[in-house]
Order: sequence, then structure tokens, then C-alpha cells
Amino acid sequence: MAQMILKDELLLPESVFDITQHLGFSNKQSANWAWLELAGSVLSHYVVDREDRLNALVKWFYGDLGFCAREAYFSVEAADLGSCILTRQGNSTTLATVLMLLAKQLDLVLEPLLLPGNTVLCSRIDKQVRYIDPLTGRSLSRHQLHVLVRGELGNGAAFKPRYLKPASLKRLLSRMIHELKAGAILSNQFESAMECCNLLLQWHSDDLNLNRERAFIAQQLGCISVAAADLQHFVDNSPHDPVTELVKLQIKELNEELEIYH
Repeated sequence: MAQMILKDELLLPESVFDITQHLGFSNKQSANWAWLELAGSVLSHYVVDREDRLNALVKWFYGDLGFCAREAYFSVEAADLGSCILTRQGNSTTLATVLMLLAKQLDLVLEPLLLPGNTVLCSRIDKQVRYIDPLTGRSLSRHQLHVLVRGELGNGAAFKPRYLKPASLKRLLSRMIHELKAGAILSNQFESAMECCNLLLQWHSDDLNLNRERAFIAQQLGCISVAAADLQHFVDNSPHDPVTELVKLQIKELNEELEIYH
């Protein structure tokens, strides 16, 4: 897989279509045609009152178009924006992104909030704040947002103010690539998963957990020296991490394995 350099100036949905085609997932041209068709047809829902306009958009998106959660929720297809637009099924991040882009066509602002394990949307119209579940289109209370967090992190998890801070485009795309990586690992598409790590490390070079993940993937591909180098980088840069001793053992085992050349 040729190297791809991620730019800091991002365009939605084009940047995502470039990334998913590069990873060997959805076809950029098909995804873009499907997107242009949606973007054109949403304009018929433009009414003067913004609250009515948002309600009309939600009703059209989930009712008429039938956008919904994909049954294989953690799959590559659910995490792939192009696939979500083409099949009208996705995960909370891809569905939130499509709805957010359609809202923009109607001069409405929907902001993505990245809760642990879930992406939700926030609308602010005339000081009225509304949280939307992108899987269903239903409104969520602050209490329900906290329930989502507790479902992901455990019952004792606090609801942190930063969860309500709108995500930048870069953070949203990073989450999408993380979810594509998880889907690729699940389906044993290790080369694509490896490339997801490489892309994420361009933006988050100090995230040592990405090095550990890339080492696991490299090992699956038989690239033992790459795996050992990533683990060594982790050990060198996080000597006080509780897992460091375990990682040192992994490095010892890897060094005993024979390198398999591809």
C-alpha cells in the first residue's frame, strides 16, 4: 500500500472518501455520486423556521431514507462513510457525519460530540440545546448521555465537561480511522489496519498506544522486526507505564522468533 500523507486542511466528505479508497474499502467515485444525490435532494426540506427545518431533516433521514445502525456494528462497512452513504447503514460516527453534512446544506449547524464509544450530535437553535442520537434520530437528555458514558466506561464513570465540547474535523476523522482500524482487525484485514495506524501516527505521533497496536498488527503480518521496533519505542518512551514490564517480555519473545520476509 503506497504511503498517504494526511493534510491538515480537511474537506468533508472528500477527505474521508480519499482515505477509505486508499485503505481499499469503498470506491471514492461511487460514494461521491451518492453523496451529491443526497445533498441535492435534501434542499426540498428548506423551510423558514429552523426548528421545523431540523425536524423535517430528521424525519426525512430516518423515516423516508431509512438510515439506521448497521447490524454488524463494529465492521469496516459501518465505519466507512462511503459505505454508510451508499447502503444507508452505519455506526454512530458515520451516521452523525452524514446527518451533520446534510444539515449544513440546510444552513443548520449540528456539532459532533465524541463521547467514549459513541458519537452524538448537538443542535443549538435560539439558545435551545438538543442532543441527537445519530443511530435513531431521537433526542437525548443529559442523563441519557451520561448513561451512554457509563455503558462504555462502567457505572462509576463521571460525566466530564469535555464530552460536551464539539469535536474538530481532525478529531472526528481520527475517530473514524480508529473505527476503520478496529473493523479491519476484526475481519483480519491486517494490511489495512496497519495503514490506519500509520495514518493516525501522522497526526498523533505521541500516542504510544498506537505503537503497541501497530506492533500487534505487524506481528500478525509476520513483520517481526517492525513489531519489535514499535514495542521498543513504547518501552523507551513510557518507562513508568504499568504494562512496560509485560511489553519487555513481548520484545524478548519477538527477538527469539524468526523474521518472516514478505
